[in-house]
Amino acid sequence: MSDTDLDGRRVLAVVTNYGVEQDELVVPVERLRADGATVDVAAVDDAPIETLVGDKDPGRTVQPTTTLGAVDPGAYDLLLVPGGTLNADSLRLQDEALSLVKAFASSGRPVAAICHGPWLLVEAGLVQGKRLTSYPSLTTDVRNAGGTWVDEEVVVDDEGGFRLVTSRTPDDLDAFLREIDAALSVTV
Repeated sequence: MSDTDLDGRRVLAVVTNYGVEQDELVVPVERLRADGATVDVAAVDDAPIETLVGDKDPGRTVQPTTTLGAVDPGAYDLLLVPGGTLNADSLRLQDEALSLVKAFASSGRPVAAICHGPWLLVEAGLVQGKRLTSYPSLTTDVRNAGGTWVDEEVVVDDEGGFRLVTSRTPDDLDAFLREIDAALSVTV
């Protein structure tokens, strides 16, 4: 738990029902809730979410609170996009997920993506002119989409009308969560 009071703040995490990296979903959700935020986890459908550890070992099962198609993006202050190779690769093919990330960006609300999560932003055409980080295997995708990829634990970029917070791996969660807290503290 941090010193941040997030009472009244609403966060939406978007995932598929299989393959999200356990700690990139569970740690932020638990921490944000402990700090007072309301966090909804939207999956493709209402079946349990089977997380993975290291993209291969079974992790915790998480029950989604809603589905991608049922979400009102205007009801949230920040969009969280966890990684996991399988999750992120499938998520970027979901029209509802693409619509959600575009809605956040176009309204100027922050988006936080970790590990392979930035694939959703690449697919949505939202990294042009942005400086960001991710799991290193996305470097070429980010650059081909017009972004500047850097190898740092957390990157915050306010260009293009919305704040983008990115990190590389679960090892960077402390820095990632610190910047999510900061983004939620300035969100009106």
